[in-house]
Amino acid sequence: MVVVGGIIGSGIFLNPSIVAQRVRSAPLTLGTWVIGGVIAVLGAFCYAELGARRPRVGGAYAYLREAFGPLPAFLYGWVLLLVIATGATAAVAVTFARYAAALLVLPERATVPLAVAAIAVLSAINYVGVKPGAVTQNVFTVLKLAALALLILAGLLWVRGPDVGPLLASATGAAGVAAGPTQSLSAPSGVFEVLRVTGVALVPILFAYGGWQQSNFIAEEIVDAERTLPRAILIGVAVVVVVYVLANAAYLRVLGVAGLAASGAPAADLLERTLGPAGRVVISAGIACSTFGFLNLVILVSPLVYQAMAADGVFVPRLAALHPRFRTPALAIVVQGAWAIVLTLSGTYGQLLDYVVFGDWIFFGLTAATLFVYRARERQGGAVGSGFRAPFFPLTPALFALAAVYVVVSSVASNPRNAAIGAGLLALGVPAFAFSRWRGGAGGARVPRG
Repeated sequence: MVVVGGIIGSGIFLNPSIVAQRVRSAPLTLGTWVIGGVIAVLGAFCYAELGARRPRVGGAYAYLREAFGPLPAFLYGWVLLLVIATGATAAVAVTFARYAAALLVLPERATVPLAVAAIAVLSAINYVGVKPGAVTQNVFTVLKLAALALLILAGLLWVRGPDVGPLLASATGAAGVAAGPTQSLSAPSGVFEVLRVTGVALVPILFAYGGWQQSNFIAEEIVDAERTLPRAILIGVAVVVVVYVLANAAYLRVLGVAGLAASGAPAADLLERTLGPAGRVVISAGIACSTFGFLNLVILVSPLVYQAMAADGVFVPRLAALHPRFRTPALAIVVQGAWAIVLTLSGTYGQLLDYVVFGDWIFFGLTAATLFVYRARERQGGAVGSGFRAPFFPLTPALFALAAVYVVVSSVASNPRNAAIGAGLLALGVPAFAFSRWRGGAGGARVPRG
């Protein structure tokens, strides 16, 4: 549930139209989602081995600290708090609020207050214990999978009439999709052009596939983590890849590549065309559930990283303390929620998405690279690990790291200003780290979690 819930948020409901706009071909649209799925599987292999090797709270923070030292690890936790977790929370909270406001027939001005309220409520739920947060996560993960199952079945089982062309054009207009762009799409020609558009389309796809790494944050909370965590990651990612590919096949079957590219809400357009106006309402509720569940997961797992940093002596010491009654990293949850609310009030979804992609994939690649360090130390010590091992090493982490580099470069090229803001926030972590070392150093013994 954590792996699936951490991946499926708003991306599969919104990003397929962006991908179709960029590749302009049905086979290439579906093929690019398959490529993204392969990259996600490569990342799952890397994180599964890391989780089996070091089932410690903090996930990538712990791996980076052991492999590359305290500064890269601190910068990861720093950018996680300032950009990655809180930026994703803010961006998805706004998406949730838009759909919820539409369902509740609220005015547009209610979107931001509703997003802020969602962050506050879920922070409060996770403040009072892991169990309420886990129950919330399970419920909303089931609901989002049910919404996607409905979308897939409606799309793949839809019976089209014999005169498909006029029907599609008419339905496109009825669903609120602009008809003009459907007539002007031309598939890319030539190997170079195909490679170029495929690469550009992978950016929103890999954002939609991201999130499996969050399960490693809670490794110490998992029973028999050395065996359970790798299986959870691999099974969860495999489920999401299958669901995403089938969802895009449904989009393409009902809307066509031109209709998908022109749609501002492809999931709603698909279900409205197949099930009528009620379908749009149902999928809007499904998207609201999906984004709400994603918010809960980020708020549930990310504070454990800040708590681990504080316990290691490299962050605000009070964040290391657990609540005396609820046994949760209470202050870390409050700090994360407060900053996510600030970001919600200060930016748009597109800008926050750029911040998240830029910071997230830098550390995705670095975390995968820690496998080279662990394997080298293993060879030097003359021992071979007995737990899960990523297949096809060193090709698996190398290909995933290269994919991460591509996403970072593409993010910078597409929006240099937002990337510069993300880089500036990351750079601020260096003096913050130096200050924390001056206050007491990063080499002290780790504070017990209790």
